Amino acid sequence: MYRKLFVPVDGSAGSERAMQASIALARQLGAAVTGFVVEPDVPMPAMGGTMKAYEAVSTRHIERTDAHAREILTRFEALAAEAGVAFSGLHARTDGVDRAIVDQAENAGCDMIVMLTHGRGAFGELLFGSHTKNVLSNCRLPLLVLH
Repeated sequence: MYRKLFVPVDGSAGSERAMQASIALARQLGAAVTGFVVEPDVPMPAMGGTMKAYEAVSTRHIERTDAHAREILTRFEALAAEAGVAFSGLHARTDGVDRAIVDQAENAGCDMIVMLTHGRGAFGELLFGSHTKNVLSNCRLPLLVLH
């Protein structure tokens, strides 16, 4: 039924739960897991700043976000290997988190997204939005939501 689970994670405490739950589900299903980390895009240059200063900031940002994504995906891969679950990791740099999740899941040939919701409630959603709701409304794949 489900052979390839797509699991977006961000390195938070909740991500650890999503990793563990998706690996347990993959074991039960005989499925593989694709972990996915979205890092923020390079910030726009400041007004009045020099191109050289912007390039330095951009380079540091890319190095820092790549290292962060590798750290999360390495942890996820180790957990999957320990459980005997096949794993692949992807990461992207964009400010369009919701669209990146949907596009990467479909491009990777996944057949289910397993995603954690922070459960902020109506006020929190008003302030921060809901990636989970946006993914649900823009994706044709089944979505398993962990709370």
